[in-house]
Amino acid sequence: MHTPWKSLAAGPAQLGESPFWHPAEERLYWVDIAGRALWRSDAGGGGAQCWPMPAEPGCIAPARQSGADAGLVVALRDRICHAPAWGGPLAEIARLPIDPATERANDGKCDAHGRFWVGTVHEPASGPRQPVAALYCIDARKGSVRRMLDGARTANGLAWSPDGRTMYWTDTPAHEIRAWDCDGHGEPVGAPRVLRAFAPRQDGAPYGGRPDGACVDAEGAYWCALYEGARVLRLSPRGEVLAELPVPVERPTMPCLGGADGRTLFVTCAKGPVLRTRVDVPGLPVAWCEIGGAR
Repeated sequence: MHTPWKSLAAGPAQLGESPFWHPAEERLYWVDIAGRALWRSDAGGGGAQCWPMPAEPGCIAPARQSGADAGLVVALRDRICHAPAWGGPLAEIARLPIDPATERANDGKCDAHGRFWVGTVHEPASGPRQPVAALYCIDARKGSVRRMLDGARTANGLAWSPDGRTMYWTDTPAHEIRAWDCDGHGEPVGAPRVLRAFAPRQDGAPYGGRPDGACVDAEGAYWCALYEGARVLRLSPRGEVLAELPVPVERPTMPCLGGADGRTLFVTCAKGPVLRTRVDVPGLPVAWCEIGGAR
């Protein structure tokens, strides 16, 4: 099913997240949220570059304008920014309607319609996380922000089926992966359903981890990192476990598929390096964020 895991030479991250493979550049991009930095490298970790950020980058995606590469979009704590060139200035596109003292941008991706979806996490200075986190849809062509789904503590696991008719989303502390039907415009319709639930931590019982970041492959299977579970699962569209890949770190955070043939599985980690292995089924091409003209 897969080859032994290898580490990218870029080194460990405090909280690695949001990896994506850029096919035109043949590079892997990812963020270090706690380290306040963006990273990129080739598939083996060569030529690794770090770009410090002014705030925590929750997620990133490639940007496109009028059909041409336009750099990156970056979710920085409470704002969405456009980075036209690596290492250059950041231009604010929109603000998330959140209190940055207690909430920040977390997991996110673009859909097939060119919109950037960003989930948030409730991170109070003290006390437990409350179910006030949400999922937002940002249209960077207009600078608009819509609150789509709410009631989460840590929004994660965002991905779409190959036909775009199912959207997956996870509330990590709830130990649930959820699925929503979508219409032809990518809008969620109806009530969400639980795709798969995981046992919470219990005293004296083995703990298998909680669902974190995710991606979908060309066969429609959902790859999910199990944080504190030291494993990555491949689930069917019905939530059945198709494969379980143990990883050599306790806290994998998010998988993505890429490389020249799309069959390299990359996994970011907390307090660890980016890992890679080879798998049988390729991934889907990364979706781009459509950027409008100057505002």
